[in-house]
Amino acid sequence: MALGATHLSLALCLMALIVFVKADFDGKKEPINNILEQNSEMLTQDFCIFAAVGSVVAEAIARERRMGASLIRLFFHDCFVDGCDAGILLDDIPGRFQGEKTSPPNNNSVRGYQVIDQAKQRIKTMCPGAAVSCADILALAARDSVAMLGGIPYPVSLGRRDARTANFTGALTQLPAPFDDLNVQLKKFSDKGMSAREMVALVGSHTVGFARCVTLCDDRNINPAMKSTLKCGCPVSNNNTNLVTLDLMTPDFFDKFYYEDLIRNQGLLFSDQVLMGSTATADVVRTYNSDPALFLREFNDAMIKMGKLPPSRGVQLEIRNVCSKVNGNSIADM
Repeated sequence: MALGATHLSLALCLMALIVFVKADFDGKKEPINNILEQNSEMLTQDFCIFAAVGSVVAEAIARERRMGASLIRLFFHDCFVDGCDAGILLDDIPGRFQGEKTSPPNNNSVRGYQVIDQAKQRIKTMCPGAAVSCADILALAARDSVAMLGGIPYPVSLGRRDARTANFTGALTQLPAPFDDLNVQLKKFSDKGMSAREMVALVGSHTVGFARCVTLCDDRNINPAMKSTLKCGCPVSNNNTNLVTLDLMTPDFFDKFYYEDLIRNQGLLFSDQVLMGSTATADVVRTYNSDPALFLREFNDAMIKMGKLPPSRGVQLEIRNVCSKVNGNSIADM
């Protein structure tokens, strides 16, 4: 898809958000999908896809602002395991297939699956005949979340395909973990073709969102300087749902204050605070803190680059009809 079309589609997406917010403030009850359906004839197929996804994301964030951070994380966790192939969305098949969704880094932690399902369905309703992968929907939902939380919108190209498998072990070995030291993190990002600077930019997404108390009660995962401030009542059970903000100052807005936390030794996660342990990464932290506009631009550049990570060689690809399962034959039969 041409870049110009991408920008125009993004404009429509953001217009949809404005219509939704205005309708909410005006007390009107008409759902945004009805508004868009009434004007769907004016939209080309790509424009329609962008607007449909944007409307679902806008509704989800209006219901729960945290969902924006969850959708950004969902996209990251997909792309960092064998490329941007929507593998994370596949449900397990008991006794036959175990995928990324229930791998320890994702299980009872990653969320937003229902928003992707809703976006897929809205595309089918509003944009008949549109062929868009679940991997593309993940990319669009993450971009829209960044913009709706206060970041800068950036272009997203379509054309990704969905894998007919997923990698349970890969989620364990390829995803950065909250207990990873700096060298381990640099290696994991380097394995994806990302530089140290791009790594610091991408983890800046921790300016929004939360960490679970069950994660923070493990001493390996928390910045030791923050342990005394933690109000989780450790130890906690694995089904504990209490949360702590990753950005102490503005956890609901996509801004630079995460980096200010790091400079003050108030990064919550061990893996975050160790960015200050090397001149190479600490200098980038300080640069982004002093130049928020630069951070937003370079974060976008890193997201665009990450969004181009290809699926593993040899993996069978398709455009799924339902994001949580492959088309036709089951995974176990492939």
